Amino acid sequence: MALTEQKRRYAAARLSGLSKKAAAIEAGCPEKTAAQAASRYEKDPDVQAAMGRAMASEAKKTEAQPPADPDPYIPASAADPLEFMRQMMNDLEADPKLRLDAAKSLAAFTIAKPGEKGKKEEQADAAKKAGNKFGSTPPPLRAVK
Repeated sequence: MALTEQKRRYAAARLSGLSKKAAAIEAGCPEKTAAQAASRYEKDPDVQAAMGRAMASEAKKTEAQPPADPDPYIPASAADPLEFMRQMMNDLEADPKLRLDAAKSLAAFTIAKPGEKGKKEEQADAAKKAGNKFGSTPPPLRAVK
């Protein structure tokens, strides 16, 4: 399953220091079933991955790095949208769904689809493939002396 908005809010609440039940309530679960929902969310691989990515990102931020050296996991600003999508696709800490969407968008702009011709061009190509069945053939080649 995908990381839903409620799962994302639960992960953010857990990372902010709330207990499991309080985080489930904060995410929008009813109070009566918050403990059960929290148990499900804790076992959910999407929630675990989101929390792991957030913790890894925070660990990178707390490390003392010179400000001139940009973090390799945060895409740099790019003037070219294709370059930004390429950076987003290669970002290991980004949400996998966002990375997949960036890859799809990048592929749509960089890889040409076969058959994107107009109706007339397709008819002309079909006529060339059919050959000159009823027309005259080209004259034979002459040898140059």
